[in-house]
Amino acid sequence: MLAARTAFTLLTVLPVRGPDRLDRRLAGRAMALAPFVGLVVALVAAVAVFGMRISTGTPGHRTQTVLPAAVGIAVLALASRGLHLDGLADLADGLGARRGRGRERALEVMRESTVGAFGVIAVVFVVLLQVTALGAAISVHRGTVSLLVATMTGRLAATLACAGGTPAAHPNGLGALVAGSVRTRDAVLSFLAVCAVAALAGRFDVDGGDTSRAVRGVFAVCVGTVAAVGMRHYLVRRLGGLTGDVLGGLIELTTTITLLFMAMTFPTPALHLWT
Repeated sequence: MLAARTAFTLLTVLPVRGPDRLDRRLAGRAMALAPFVGLVVALVAAVAVFGMRISTGTPGHRTQTVLPAAVGIAVLALASRGLHLDGLADLADGLGARRGRGRERALEVMRESTVGAFGVIAVVFVVLLQVTALGAAISVHRGTVSLLVATMTGRLAATLACAGGTPAAHPNGLGALVAGSVRTRDAVLSFLAVCAVAALAGRFDVDGGDTSRAVRGVFAVCVGTVAAVGMRHYLVRRLGGLTGDVLGGLIELTTTITLLFMAMTFPTPALHLWT
């Protein structure tokens, strides 16, 4: 319970009392539970999406997909005080710095309190993609399961980023506290748990759950995870290690990629093999 409370304290604005003292061991256990935090936040967002759907527009009208999707993504952003989007913006600004000036310059730009052009562009396009993808998923009656799967997978990206001996980019901040703190066993268990929840959500979705939807959910988790691992590898090489901004950027980018996969309306050959 202490690890769960710590996870909510680190990743949300929910009024949960955190620990009196936070060490690396507790931080690692908390980050391993990040997908569970994503599940809870996604359920809250799903309720907001459902309420907006039944209170606006007429069946088949665009307002029944665009507005609910925008509200759902807004709830996700508010649940984290916008810290993940802020991390994405700082990360984009850091990566936008001239490569010839080295990683120290990139980290310096990321620590600045202002948001540059790269950061603004990154946030605008990511939010636009998330709203559009969720709206498309809602239009084909898999909005709730898409929201659950994408939000959990986004937080799973943070769990995996903190595993495997990942170094910290500098000795201070959240990145230094959680980098390399998640045991490999816990990271694997978190991945399997997210796959299991995605399969159950797809199979028993009240809006048309079936085996095909369950397989799609698991595939989406795998696609998002592969993308997250690849991005983490690049960012650690580029910046020399993990930072809080890298974690925020990974969460938002992985959520976006997973939502895009869930929004696809055409079945893949792999899905045909399993259904």
